[in-house]
Amino acid sequence: MIILDGGMGQELVTRAGGATDMWSLQALMDAPEMVRAVHDEFFAAGAEIATTNTYMTLPDRLEPKGHGDLLEPLTHKACELAVQARDAHGSGRVAGSMGPMGFSYQPDKAPPADEAAEVYARMAQLHLPYVDLHLLETMSSVDQAKGGLMGADVTGKPVWVALSVDDADGTKLRSGEPLENVIPVLEQFQPEAVLLNCSMPEAVTQGLPILAAYDGLLGAYANGFTGIHAEFNSIHATADILEKRSDLGPEAYLAFAKDWAKAGARIIGGCCEVGPAHIRALRQAFGES
Repeated sequence: MIILDGGMGQELVTRAGGATDMWSLQALMDAPEMVRAVHDEFFAAGAEIATTNTYMTLPDRLEPKGHGDLLEPLTHKACELAVQARDAHGSGRVAGSMGPMGFSYQPDKAPPADEAAEVYARMAQLHLPYVDLHLLETMSSVDQAKGGLMGADVTGKPVWVALSVDDADGTKLRSGEPLENVIPVLEQFQPEAVLLNCSMPEAVTQGLPILAAYDGLLGAYANGFTGIHAEFNSIHATADILEKRSDLGPEAYLAFAKDWAKAGARIIGGCCEVGPAHIRALRQAFGES
């Protein structure tokens, strides 16, 4: 079993004492030592992967806020912090995170795949000197996944794609499309791994058997939200309107993870609101990879 890290963004929000509309990038700009500390704690808990704090380092996130000039320096900084943590730990890999264009969970706001691919190709090239693999996160429609895979494919590095499903029906992407509709795109681009992420664990459990039809590594990392608030729908929204579940401590999360392993998952970690204690429980249960 490969153990991923947990949710960087919400860990940073918790430690900073509040959220801004820059979310995880705020810490990268104001307190990079906090980002490094989170990486260190996830490695200490048993994670084998450091996911770079680059989910939001995309032009359509930074330019509207007047920070377009920070795209490259913030990307380099985030990647360097993950590499430093990996090297200090003495083992592990770095996954270069690339989040969804438009906004999380809102695939209708994303550009068409051909346009998105140009941006993802640029980001993949920026990540290239630092990362061991590219991780496309929270892809919420077939076209969104296709754009990410087209772009990330340019470097020759392994690509993992993480899809986000409907919290009420894990057999559907957040776009409403059947999850099985993404299988032909996976077969076309042949990512090394396909995962479900940033959805409620119950929905992940529903969706994983569908993805087992793809001949690649299967994985899962759920979030710990009660659901996605309707007002969390633009780059100006702040994560503090998303409510944390009170029934998803490390042991409860582990129970879901064991079901994912039974369904064929070989990569398991956590997304938003899943912290070092959860990762430690996963490592203790699944042992060394």
